[in-house]
Amino acid sequence: MNFIQRDNNLLITQSENFNPFDSCECGQCFRFNKISDNEYSLIACGRRLNMQKTAEGWLFLDITEEEFCKSFVPYFDLNRDYGSIIKSFSADKTITRAAEAAGGIRIFRQDPWETLISFIISQNNNIPRIKKIIESLCALLGEEKNGVYSFPTPQSIATAGAEGLAPIKSGFRAKYIVDAAEKVLNGTVDLNRVAAEGYDAALAELKLIKGVGDKVANCVLLFGFGYYQAFPIDVWVKRVIDNFYNGDFDPTILGEYAGIAQQYLFYYQRSLLKD
Repeated sequence: MNFIQRDNNLLITQSENFNPFDSCECGQCFRFNKISDNEYSLIACGRRLNMQKTAEGWLFLDITEEEFCKSFVPYFDLNRDYGSIIKSFSADKTITRAAEAAGGIRIFRQDPWETLISFIISQNNNIPRIKKIIESLCALLGEEKNGVYSFPTPQSIATAGAEGLAPIKSGFRAKYIVDAAEKVLNGTVDLNRVAAEGYDAALAELKLIKGVGDKVANCVLLFGFGYYQAFPIDVWVKRVIDNFYNGDFDPTILGEYAGIAQQYLFYYQRSLLKD
């Protein structure tokens, strides 16, 4: 990977297995907008980052190499060798085909609290509506700085209560959002403990929150805590399992990076195969 600073912008060339646009579109994050086929805007690491696809590579606007390396190299997981991970799935033809089509996807390392609430909101919901609810939540209870609203704190959500969340129109999810905030505040769920206690214990702890089952908990562990063995099964991944594995698939055989395979399969089915 090669960095070239051009005035206030940063160009990345020779970036293998990295496509931030596909990574945004694979269901792992929701604070992004497609401006055009060649430009996306992403809110992460406390700021807005505009990204452009050019003939030379990926151009990131209004950012220095120093800030990018400090904040976005970890966020985009750019220090991990995804090429070797893809090779480790070579015995599985379906994952190999999916990776050939979507091998630029990387697992974003998102804020654990934001990820938890985002995937509670995602339940029985579509991505455009999830994005709208999250945007409304941030505008309602977040703090504005340089045109970007921060993600609300557990305290601000607990103080607002389910009635205070009415303007974001999250429906039945409001009580789950508030329960998550209250359990994080009173220590029933400790996000630092979840980060350190190992996959099985972390999964069980997150499921103490009302409305958080296996699917939501696995999403949070994969995208918010870096538990790469987590393998969320939603309607799209279930469709892959039904269509290509006769409804019988054990993700544990994929080992420590099963969650990366899940992202390839999700994108393959949702964006390329569809129906």
